[in-house]
Amino acid sequence: MVYYYRTDDRIIHEEEEISMGVWVNMVNPTMTEGEEIARKLDIDLQDLLAALDEEESSRVELEDGYTLILVDIPATEIRHDKEAYNTIPLGIILTKDIIITVCAEETPVLQAFINGRVKEFSTKKKLRFVYQMLFRVAALYQSHLRIIDKKRKEIEERIDYETEDVDLIDLHALESTLVYFATSLRANAVVLDRLTRYKRLEQYPDDKDLLGDVIVENQQAIEMTSIYRDVINGTRELMSSVLDNRLNNVMKSLTSITLVMGIPTLVSGLYGMNVSAKWVPLANTPYGFGIICIATLAVCLALLLVLKRKKVL
Repeated sequence: MVYYYRTDDRIIHEEEEISMGVWVNMVNPTMTEGEEIARKLDIDLQDLLAALDEEESSRVELEDGYTLILVDIPATEIRHDKEAYNTIPLGIILTKDIIITVCAEETPVLQAFINGRVKEFSTKKKLRFVYQMLFRVAALYQSHLRIIDKKRKEIEERIDYETEDVDLIDLHALESTLVYFATSLRANAVVLDRLTRYKRLEQYPDDKDLLGDVIVENQQAIEMTSIYRDVINGTRELMSSVLDNRLNNVMKSLTSITLVMGIPTLVSGLYGMNVSAKWVPLANTPYGFGIICIATLAVCLALLLVLKRKKVL
């Protein structure tokens, strides 16, 4: 779909067609829609639809008549019947009078502008608009990172009593997401670094300060990602140790039970041998069977007491 927006007196409204100062928002556009916009604005079709390729890397390209900026933004998806995070490209194209955004799906980054939740927003101040979008991207990363850490804490709270193998799988999924975030944030940092030296478009007085804020927020997101990765790695190692310790405790208990049960088995095996009764102790003694059973039980209880004192049980 292709939408046209324009701000007048800081109020955004939808337009019917392209005109000067319009923001063209393309959400998963078809090839026909892409060809039409590319023809009207004299933009290479591959550059226009570059953001639809999930493998496209973040970069800035200066072309004749327009500038292409590609950054990675966070997005949600359903993975194994659970909500998970990934990153997708967002394409921003600046022409002399028009700004174009291209994304494979609806994103909160752009919805904030459409819904009028961003102050001092104007489609006519294109470079400032770009910086405001990048600021929202960094803020969205930080928001998702906090949610990821909250999920980790929920798993960590269950370690003492409800830890399951699925928790290890969930932690691995969170760690994988952080790897994707770290890669995308570092690539975005390269784009921001290049924009600090970008003089092609007119910059308003506050633009440089805003770009500095974006760089700070992006760097903070990178640091948060690194910290949360280390914390998740520690949580995963702790959980693995807890599961291994529980397994060791079960094995010790089973071994102890086997050792104790081996005593009655040994006694009954010896007394079950087919030999002359005169060689078998207590064979002809009144209440001999009871005496043997009581003695065997006493040995078993003594062994249990020894194992408990040594904290084997």
